[in-house]
Amino acid sequence: MTSAFAKETIAVKDETTIPTTMRAVLKATAGPGLQMVHDYPTPVIKNGEVLVKVEGASICGTDLHIYKWDKWAASRLNPPLVIGHEITGRIVQVAPDVKRVKVGDHVSLESHIVCNVCRFCRTGQGHICENTQIIGVDRDGGFAEYIAVPEQNAWVNPPEMPITISVLMENFGNGVHTTMAQNCAAKYVLVTGCGPVGCMAVAVAKAAGARAVFATDISAYRLELARRMGADRIINPLEENVIDALMEATHDEGVDVILEMSGAPSAIDQGFAALKPGGEVALLGLTAQPMTFDINNHITFKGATVRGIAGRRLWETWFQMESLIHSGVVDLGPMLTHQFALEDFDLAFETFAGGNSGKVMLRP
Repeated sequence: MTSAFAKETIAVKDETTIPTTMRAVLKATAGPGLQMVHDYPTPVIKNGEVLVKVEGASICGTDLHIYKWDKWAASRLNPPLVIGHEITGRIVQVAPDVKRVKVGDHVSLESHIVCNVCRFCRTGQGHICENTQIIGVDRDGGFAEYIAVPEQNAWVNPPEMPITISVLMENFGNGVHTTMAQNCAAKYVLVTGCGPVGCMAVAVAKAAGARAVFATDISAYRLELARRMGADRIINPLEENVIDALMEATHDEGVDVILEMSGAPSAIDQGFAALKPGGEVALLGLTAQPMTFDINNHITFKGATVRGIAGRRLWETWFQMESLIHSGVVDLGPMLTHQFALEDFDLAFETFAGGNSGKVMLRP
């Protein structure tokens, strides 16, 4: 497959000496905020694992929940823990039994570590493995200089892929899985919520041959980013009636497919109201709390198909991501808008939480 990137080969040097301690951003105790430590133990790999020197780590909404220490984070995490799960870097050490990857490989990491033996893993549904561990949530993550992961979680990229792209791959996979869960070709597609995943889903829907892609959000910045990623029509609910705008844009047909990324009850309700009978919905966004929903008129009487989306299909989504990126039909270039040193994590989180950004990356 021809690469979409300029031939700027990343220099690789084997590291024979791994320091015993490292810098890391830590959720040290239960409560808001994070802490930078300079003497955290460097991971020691086990059988089947590789050690990755982190070159970039981007912030996700999950990380923001942990930073703020909301109800979900308090119920899910057990500090102390290094957080961060959207990671790219270079393999610097492999266990003796590792055969698929090697020292020097430029990799992006799949954040879900699965057991490979439960009923779901054994039936091609590893993305809902009942024994899943998530890096940066259930075990130490990648807001650090090094991270240890099973070799299957290290996806090898072309050496010329910029880290500004490779750091996005895990998050990009959410958008690919959501979009590819149904056929978007020749369909009117609505993306509700233009955070980074929503914007990337816009690009995937266009690449999949959508008739038109519409995007809704209350952030002018994010709507403009969605436009740059290929949205044919952007709609701000604070400025116009979403349902009226969608019906006008679809010649009163309604939309065929909804890719729900917002988790906002109002956006979900508006989307389902504009969904045509027989339409399809893929739900990725998470609501902050239970919501009231008209299941009769929004789903049952419309004969709608609704899918819940969790993570990335292992490993189907990764092969789809690879094809979309390397063929050049999806360009993630506009998505990474800010970069910060690891020590500036507070400023990075403030920038990400402010909403006037795409993806935000920390660089150890």
